[in-house]
Amino acid sequence: MSTGPSTVHKALTLLDYFSVRRPTIGLSEFSNLSNYNKATTLRFLSALESKGFVEQDEETRMYKLGPAFLRFSQLREASFPLAEAVGIALRDLSAATQETALASVISGDALANIGVVESQRANRVIIEPGISLPFHATASGMAYLAFAAPDVVEHALAGDLEMYASQTVVDAATVAQKLEVIRMTGIAHTEGSFDEGVKGIAAPYFGPSGKVCGAVASAFPAVRGTQDHIALLEDCVRKAARKLTDLRGGFYPEGFPDGAA
Repeated sequence: MSTGPSTVHKALTLLDYFSVRRPTIGLSEFSNLSNYNKATTLRFLSALESKGFVEQDEETRMYKLGPAFLRFSQLREASFPLAEAVGIALRDLSAATQETALASVISGDALANIGVVESQRANRVIIEPGISLPFHATASGMAYLAFAAPDVVEHALAGDLEMYASQTVVDAATVAQKLEVIRMTGIAHTEGSFDEGVKGIAAPYFGPSGKVCGAVASAFPAVRGTQDHIALLEDCVRKAARKLTDLRGGFYPEGFPDGAA
């Protein structure tokens, strides 16, 4: 019996290649990005198009995300409101710190950025909406992973970890050690691990089941990382994560540090 990815899984991975910077993709580019041959890629795209997940421009023959996402996003928000809660938490966090605030949520086996409020300072960190945040290279990813189930951690740290910047930690054992520290403090720190010269501070938030859902984070230029500023950011990020947990009707697991439970 095959244990590899299913056909549905392979088709859906094509959607991950869309981004704000790459809103349209052609067949050949899809094939190159996915390492699927063109015939297989076209078959996957045709299936996704039939259900409205992608649509193809008749003139350019380029693919873009389809209208199905609009319908599903409305259904999701009506049933399990998240966007409004995220917006409230991030606006308050950015206002209190004057730094870029972001929130992420676990989606399948990836951590997706679902909200950003940029700093108004000239020297600020700009986060691309919808970007996937690598677990081992971002404060958000580390904050999430520290409180995720053991099998999730094992899967995330399996194989070769990608090097994103000069200070990315790619040794799984070292990442695991850092996760132990985060479990004791309830907050994650990174510097120069995803983008050069950028520091990140993140805390996890939890859902109604008590399971970790994602993270709330602050991203800022490392040159502003004074002891006083970091202390302020830690406090504000903790409060924002707690606010998002409360707005979602969630609760902290027993033994969560900093008395947040």
